Amino acid sequence: MSDRTYSVVICVYTEDRWEDILAAVDSVRQQSLPALETLLVVDNNPVLRERLSREFKTDGEIGAEVRVLANAGPRGLSAGRNTGIAAARGEIVAFLDDDAVAERDWLRYFDEGYDDPRVVAVGGRTLPAWASGRRPAWFPEEFDWVVGCTYRGLPPGRVRVRNVLGGNASFRRTAFDAAGGFATGIGRDGDKRPLGCEETELCIRLGRALPHAVLLIDDRAVIHHKVPKARERFGYFRTRTYAEGLSKALVARSVGSAKGLESERRYTTRVLPAGVARGLRDALLGRPGGAGRAAAIVTGVATAAAGYALANVRTRSGVAFSHGPIAAYAPSAGHTQGPVVSVGESSP
Repeated sequence: MSDRTYSVVICVYTEDRWEDILAAVDSVRQQSLPALETLLVVDNNPVLRERLSREFKTDGEIGAEVRVLANAGPRGLSAGRNTGIAAARGEIVAFLDDDAVAERDWLRYFDEGYDDPRVVAVGGRTLPAWASGRRPAWFPEEFDWVVGCTYRGLPPGRVRVRNVLGGNASFRRTAFDAAGGFATGIGRDGDKRPLGCEETELCIRLGRALPHAVLLIDDRAVIHHKVPKARERFGYFRTRTYAEGLSKALVARSVGSAKGLESERRYTTRVLPAGVARGLRDALLGRPGGAGRAAAIVTGVATAAAGYALANVRTRSGVAFSHGPIAAYAPSAGHTQGPVVSVGESSP
């Protein structure tokens, strides 16, 4: 086992997920490779911050196993992650969703990837934990990114990718010194429109700042992500795919369409047509959900394309987001903002 140290950042924003937050922290505490610290970054919720500080008897002090911090930037997930990065003391910064639990060897599998000094980021596999107890028959595995999970079409094993998925990922601390932090104005802001792609934009920027850097996904580094019933509904599916189109347009505007959409082209020309064919075949064989899955894939593509087209029209005059220089959130020197960025497979 290596002597690399890990800081785990969990961004939180609502007391409605209290039990989920405690479960996420407990899963970090149970790791076979112990974390140096867990950072709970609270986004614009003083009541939740005070409650967590009492629960873990901390208010951000150095040396505590769990540190509770207030988001030091604008409201939203990206700034919360940047706050965690700035406060982290570990050599590696890992991110875990507040409604997910990590399997016991999660950090250990991340750590194996960093034996190669070229590796600057390692992501894992995220499995859905459906609130209803099982996957809706109509919900295609090719679109599991809609609920923040690993989707069908990603290669198995430990493979080089363009970008990792933000809710189950880790980065060398030096990666942020080279490329800056997560861009604000792209990702989620609490329960508002479910935007995304901030990790895609960061990884692309990282690839430009460090051209020889390697980013990996190791599917043995598993977390289980809770999917509430509201996200099992077709209405959410449609809203989320539309929002993904909006986000992809912002990323393409930032880093260029060639890099911003290189993985998505393979996904839409190979993975999704194969999914439609499987659904239609299952329908012909009388298997439940086949027609629904085929229809959902077609709908998902159409709504994402509509979001992308609309956002392109609206952003022709420029994109208003910041690339999150970590120095803005921490007193330490040496954290510079690199040029904006794209690289491997990620959420489409």
